[in-house]
Amino acid sequence: MNRHRSELAPQDQDKRLKLYYFARAAFSVVWVVAALLVGRQSPSVAATLLIVYPVWDAAANYVDASRSGGLAANRTQSFNVAVSLVVALAVVIALTMNMNWVLGAFGVWAILSGLLQLGTAIRRWKTSGGQWAMILSGGQSAVAGTFFIVQAQLPAPPSIADIAGYAGVGALYFLVSAVWLTVSEARRRKTASVEA
Repeated sequence: MNRHRSELAPQDQDKRLKLYYFARAAFSVVWVVAALLVGRQSPSVAATLLIVYPVWDAAANYVDASRSGGLAANRTQSFNVAVSLVVALAVVIALTMNMNWVLGAFGVWAILSGLLQLGTAIRRWKTSGGQWAMILSGGQSAVAGTFFIVQAQLPAPPSIADIAGYAGVGALYFLVSAVWLTVSEARRRKTASVEA
């Protein structure tokens, strides 16, 4: 008999989340490297990267929610999908104005997606490991978003490098969660082998 996705055993859920967090960390690292090495020199590459980032976030949240019982059972992630897609569209529009508008859009997104990530981590606290890092990540994202909005009001034009720092910190949090789950899984296996 097939179990519903939301009824996965905690160990199975942690294995799935571990892969998910590693994938998110890897994407963010690649994005940061591309932003710093190519995006700063090429406006067209920077524009593409700035649109892709929230689209990726929407896709990642959609996949995670779908594999964790569906969008209806994961409302914070459902809202995160919608917010990220709306922000991707806002970035497209903001790119026709200037980078201050783009940074402002990213600021709003960082606040909303951070709070939604925080909500998801709190909901998963009792069933999945590594959520303390996701809680810190969500809170840090909301704080960073506030700084983005303030910085967007300044006369000095921002660049993609300003957003790359934020993405780099996000990658670190995802990596910490993934490693935490990996270590927890190894400890469970060791305990099981000792008890066998």
